[in-house]
Amino acid sequence: MLKFCSIGLAVGVVCLTATVSVWALPSRLVPPARQDSSSVVLAENSESTSKKNMVASVHPLATQAGVDAFANGGNAIDAAIATALTLGVVDNFNSGIGGGCFILIRTASGDFYAIDGREMAPSAATQDLFRDAKTRFSNPSQTGPLASGVPGALKAYAQAVAQHGRLDLRDSLSKGIEAAENGFRVSEAYAAKLRIAKKAMSQFPGAVDVFFRPDPKTGILEPYREGEVLKQSDLADTYRKIAQEGTPWFYRGAFAELAGQWMKANGGIMTAIDFANYKSVNRKPVRSKYRDFEIYGFPPPSSGGVHVAQVLNILEQFELADMYRSDRAGFYHVVAEAMKLAFADRAFWLGDPDYVEVPLGLVEKSYAKELASKIKMNSALTTDHGMPPNAATEFFERHTTHVAAADSEGNWVALTTTVNTTFGAKYVIPGTGVIMNNQMDDFVAFPGKPNVFGLVGGENNAVASGKRPLSSMSPTIVLKNGKPILTVGAAGGPKIITQVLWAIINHLDLEMPIGKAIAAPRLHHQWAPKQLLLEASFDNKIADQLAAKQHQIKRSQSMGICQGIAFDAKTGLFTGAFDPRTTGSAAGE
Repeated sequence: MLKFCSIGLAVGVVCLTATVSVWALPSRLVPPARQDSSSVVLAENSESTSKKNMVASVHPLATQAGVDAFANGGNAIDAAIATALTLGVVDNFNSGIGGGCFILIRTASGDFYAIDGREMAPSAATQDLFRDAKTRFSNPSQTGPLASGVPGALKAYAQAVAQHGRLDLRDSLSKGIEAAENGFRVSEAYAAKLRIAKKAMSQFPGAVDVFFRPDPKTGILEPYREGEVLKQSDLADTYRKIAQEGTPWFYRGAFAELAGQWMKANGGIMTAIDFANYKSVNRKPVRSKYRDFEIYGFPPPSSGGVHVAQVLNILEQFELADMYRSDRAGFYHVVAEAMKLAFADRAFWLGDPDYVEVPLGLVEKSYAKELASKIKMNSALTTDHGMPPNAATEFFERHTTHVAAADSEGNWVALTTTVNTTFGAKYVIPGTGVIMNNQMDDFVAFPGKPNVFGLVGGENNAVASGKRPLSSMSPTIVLKNGKPILTVGAAGGPKIITQVLWAIINHLDLEMPIGKAIAAPRLHHQWAPKQLLLEASFDNKIADQLAAKQHQIKRSQSMGICQGIAFDAKTGLFTGAFDPRTTGSAAGE
């Protein structure tokens, strides 16, 4: 018997990273969540259970691609990659093969692998790239050809399937080809993203050819609207070429040549040689302990694994469950202060470990105790970065929408993939259907100047030839007694880190079911700007109490999108949950 649940909820979301959780198979539709104007309410049946496998993603067609991979004999790795590739068609304002990814895998044998498919700066990039840029775009790190790094998602997907899957990459592409060729109905959220990006995308004929059509009344080219069917024949052909010829077609063949030619004609610096030189990188996962649990995250150039571990290490010094029951404002205050301390360190210390030295001491328990001692219960901190132990001698290793997936054999996947902001750099390589990322904005383009997410970075994250920009993507897997019990990841720029933290805290400390852990109201602090973001549904009384502790409160409608899967060893059940803040689906075999 197959089970399926799906929901749509219109919410403005700034960041664009695909999230998927894989463990299940679909069958029946579920009514939408009950909701009011002020809060996010957990959908009826937004959780789906299974003893075999699970898939949860932000789009039913992508979930179905993962389901089909399982049905065709694939494992969790195959299901995750099939889901991600299909999201690159039906949710491509968030992610796609023109972007990058991080893939964290725990195999049935108990081994962990971290595959870095993050974008790389073109070889001609320099630290002064955007200061010296002569371009018609007012924000060249966000829009146009200079905004893009060399995409790595496809290379990482192919590596994951070849090394850890059972099916061929062409199988993973099949549902994406079908969705691109036959089209899909544009959702309210997709149409809203097109409206937001309309002005920027209208500058690029390749993007207009794909995402605009003549208005039925005026004949003027306008973006597709909600309910209309969007077909992407060029992207279908691109997927077919990859299925037939493999990744060399993309990185060393026709696609690379087309991209290089377009860049040269439009003032870009990326070349076909940059594509040929791209390599996915095997890295060592970040492993930390939190109470009775093991936390596995992604290492630099992700900041997520480091700072999820760092914040949890700080919070381990507090009895969170007791605080939540007896002093709710104090509980939220402590979590916010821990976030602030970690993000201050992120701004100074984090970068690509192949280029800069990132201290291992950031995840040391002794350093967390030192930071925790700074937290004052009655007032908010004014803080700068700290000094981790052995900061000059011990470093992370060099060269070492979210999809979470698992199967009953013990394969678990946490995969986060992105083109960065809405529709990436807003252009499509003509004739390919591929939206290119604007990941170069994740570098420190202008020292001291915030990027699109308000993050201020240090020299460790400056632009350099071949370097990978710092990321907030935080694919995470949690173990208890050596067995996986939770996988979680999110979309939302720097809010990815704090969303993952909330899912972990709510589920492990407060013992909320995974669906409620994801749906619960969130707060977010990233050190700069100096403000505490509270979700619109956050309790007003607690907000006032936090303001009394000198927190500068700001309400936010956009706190990201999270997906997760939990496992109960007693019942043997996987539970997949999708975020009720947007369209989603979860299913189990």
